[in-house]
Amino acid sequence: MRLSKNIFFILLFFFGIVLYAQEENDKTIVSVQSGYLEKKPEFPDAVIYTKDNTGQVYIVHEGVEMWCDQAFVYLKDNFVKAYGTVRITQGDTVSMNSKYAEYNGNTQFAFASGDVVLTEPKTTLRTDTLYFDRIKQQAYYRTGGTVRDTASTLTSRIGRYYAQTKKYQFLSNVKIVNPKYTVNSEQLDFYSESGGAYLYGESTIVSETSTVYCERGYYDTRNDTGYFVKNSRVDYSNRILYGDSIYFDRNKSFASSTNNIKVLDTVNKSIIRGHYAEVFREKDSVFITKRAVAVTLRDNDSIYVHADTLRVTGKPENRIIKGFYRARLFKKGLPSEEPTSGKCDSIFVDQKKGITKLLRNPVLWSGENQMTGDTIHILSNTKTEKLDTLKVFNNAFLIQKDSAGYNQVSGERLIGLFTNNELDTINIIKNAQVIYFPRNDKQELIGINNTVSSSIQMYLEEQQITGIRFVKQAKGKIYPLSEFPQNARLLPGFNWRGEERLYEVNDLFKGKPAPVLPKIKGIPLPEDEGEFFEDIPEEELNIPEASKLKPKNFQNDPDAPKAKTRDPKEDEKEDGGK
Repeated sequence: MRLSKNIFFILLFFFGIVLYAQEENDKTIVSVQSGYLEKKPEFPDAVIYTKDNTGQVYIVHEGVEMWCDQAFVYLKDNFVKAYGTVRITQGDTVSMNSKYAEYNGNTQFAFASGDVVLTEPKTTLRTDTLYFDRIKQQAYYRTGGTVRDTASTLTSRIGRYYAQTKKYQFLSNVKIVNPKYTVNSEQLDFYSESGGAYLYGESTIVSETSTVYCERGYYDTRNDTGYFVKNSRVDYSNRILYGDSIYFDRNKSFASSTNNIKVLDTVNKSIIRGHYAEVFREKDSVFITKRAVAVTLRDNDSIYVHADTLRVTGKPENRIIKGFYRARLFKKGLPSEEPTSGKCDSIFVDQKKGITKLLRNPVLWSGENQMTGDTIHILSNTKTEKLDTLKVFNNAFLIQKDSAGYNQVSGERLIGLFTNNELDTINIIKNAQVIYFPRNDKQELIGINNTVSSSIQMYLEEQQITGIRFVKQAKGKIYPLSEFPQNARLLPGFNWRGEERLYEVNDLFKGKPAPVLPKIKGIPLPEDEGEFFEDIPEEELNIPEASKLKPKNFQNDPDAPKAKTRDPKEDEKEDGGK
């Protein structure tokens, strides 16, 4: 009976306090559902609730539920301080655990400290101290925090959580650790529902097989795919891919790049350029199109290979380049040398063997010499990296334009030899014919040499024919110009293609329309959502006297890094990562 009376007086005392608070404030901040109630003289303004045998202290306020071992309720200040194993929930989505928490009903502002854990459906945030603004629906920490996702762990010195959009914004020393890779970024926005991470500022994604760098990008941490713009690149150890935009798929070991791209081969000293590329790391394969050109450094000179489509395959020590459709070759040579260039339908380059094959309707110019045939092979010395041998198979035809006409040699096969990258000896083998305008030492025309032989050997200096030797000469002689008719001065199969010759690098694209480049969809900076703490005068902060927080706790650190945010005036400039 005495116990029942005690309970009655406690309840009466409790309801008296509540009624008093309601009279004073029209509305109490809390409804205490359970807990042992007591008053302590040393805390005259507080009503203290302590957990009992039925469970923890349970408090409710406008959608917020709180459990704790002990609560100090300051009814006049609409304020609660909670101790022990504290848990605060908001709906079914957000839960916060800590050793200490306080809640201001007037400002709907919560503060937690001591092993703070903020949990929402797919992530868990751990930090030492956390601020939560219910009006803004934002949480904030600035002393370091860790977010555990289903696939990764994210750490940063400063973090902000937006409950409505399920977004975390991390600043300063941002890091994502995943079993497959590590991300470092200046600023990172992470959406917990999708696992998408937006990277702003200098950022890297490092794994055993690749390194991604960008200054603006998006990465799906759950599906391991990404999209990067603004100074982006993917480093595959022996290849580096650059471009205005890069798509990356870790699971497929695949990356593609669009607009102003280049693929750097760090082993073979070569670069491939174009406006669209695909790289398959495990297959050691690169596909590139839209003004695709491969540039290889050989003997302090650059060799350019262009085609509508280029494909590079093979391990670093055995690279093979294949060019399909309207292929072209250009080698500038030293200042004293004439350029070497060629055209064909398809081209094949084996860098290990030092062989280049021009296939289907090929033509090659070495200085002033035009050579055609069914197939042309160019062999380089793999040690000296100089041109070594030229081979023309089937229907070989050499033409050299002269002021008096065309010097011509035809036969079944042509073999040419180079010295210091200059063609100096040419052998025409089987069914050889020649029409040649010989000159004396004063460069005066002697006549026309028209000879048929089983094979012919020609000698050149500075790309000019200086001598001819006939093997098993069948017939022929030097005719005076007047005795050799004009209609007989061209050998069968003659086809002068001088207007197609390449004189400079830009001629690789001569006659081809410029590619239509897609507009790159950039990744804009996030909207400016303001600072977490409002710039409010100290006297208007409405901080209860019992709070552990002081006015300085509600001030933004002027030295802390600021989030990069969108400037509407710069939107067009930022688009496309420019």
